[in-house]
Amino acid sequence: MKIYLDNCSLQRPLDDKKQVRIALEAEAVLSILGLCESGSLELISSEALMFETRKNPDMSRREYAHEVLRQAKLFVLVNDEIENRANEFIQKGIKTLDALHLASAEHARADYLCTTDDKFLKKAKGLKNVKTKVVSPIQLIEEIFP
Repeated sequence: MKIYLDNCSLQRPLDDKKQVRIALEAEAVLSILGLCESGSLELISSEALMFETRKNPDMSRREYAHEVLRQAKLFVLVNDEIENRANEFIQKGIKTLDALHLASAEHARADYLCTTDDKFLKKAKGLKNVKTKVVSPIQLIEEIFP
């Protein structure tokens, strides 16, 4: 099973865990990463993820993301096909980087794109003909372990 973690889900384990939701999502992401490390899941990285990671002003968060993304079995370079698909998503109200993540995940034939961004989740659920299912970390764990 191929998994694409967007930047907000990738960073969730480093967030303040005082809120129950954040703590649960952080544990879910760590479990997902553990499954990727063991070979049970296949982690996907992309040029869009690396671009967003480089923009992070927090050095420790950048280093953490780079370390995690080194485990990726597949790296997606943005091409015309991805840009065109991302533009379709943008026209439907998805933010630019989220659209690039989703288009990259689709291009890589990811089964799931995992995000903690509620607005992105809601908008993605309303899209038709999307080949990659967009889920939260907790939803992904529920999908993996029904």
